[in-house]
Amino acid sequence: MLTYNNMERLTAICILGWCLCFVAMVPARAELVDLELVLAVDISGSIDDEEAALQRQGSVKAITDPKVVRTIKAGRRGRIGLAYFEWAGDHYQRLLVDWAMIHDAASAKRFANELASLPQKVEFWTSISGAMEFGALVLSASPFQGRRRVIDISGDGANNNGAPVLGVWARTLAKRITINGLPIINGRPSRYGTVPIANLDRYYRECVIGGAGAFIVVANGFKDLARAIRRKMILEIAGRGPKPRLIPASSHLPGKCMDGEWKLRWDLEDM
Repeated sequence: MLTYNNMERLTAICILGWCLCFVAMVPARAELVDLELVLAVDISGSIDDEEAALQRQGSVKAITDPKVVRTIKAGRRGRIGLAYFEWAGDHYQRLLVDWAMIHDAASAKRFANELASLPQKVEFWTSISGAMEFGALVLSASPFQGRRRVIDISGDGANNNGAPVLGVWARTLAKRITINGLPIINGRPSRYGTVPIANLDRYYRECVIGGAGAFIVVANGFKDLARAIRRKMILEIAGRGPKPRLIPASSHLPGKCMDGEWKLRWDLEDM
């Protein structure tokens, strides 16, 4: 027989159970960081094994560089969220190191050691649009909440595979994501005999980067990558880009953002 006290106790138990269920359904609050940064690294067919190794080593050195760590610690919250993936054609985007908080030398070293321990590979084609889309997906899964969200795309060629770059670029910026760029100026033909487009820095400035405070840092060849990646990360973490500079006029088609995509079309027509 239920007495008044028993009913009161049962009601309290039900309310407690409902509260516990409600708490379980509410996602944990994201940890606040100064920056959510996704490093997106090109391993397309124009990059050989030695150059892929230079890229990986450059990233490892930059992440653990004492000046990079000091810049992180000098931020308002003193920490950033960092993730790293490699990309090639539209078929290939691989998240190598998932989100981690970097707040001191030890956390930076853990991230860099994990990255350095993973096997390297090179793939085919260059889909900058695919890198943008995947970078946005990685940001959507971030366990952090930053004042800024950045996809940092490095590469040595124009978009030549997957969706046209400008449409994906616009959709990515609409999500309040900034895209920064690290064009690798490399004049040699690829292993397939294709020649890089002229003025890749201009292509990256006009067709790849965008959003609040977007900028590029140019690497003059793969051996310059460690310096360029370090400089780029310091500027990104500090939230300030380099001063704008004049870029020479492109010798390519007037539709500059179609450079790689038009070339792909011509190649297919000639087959």
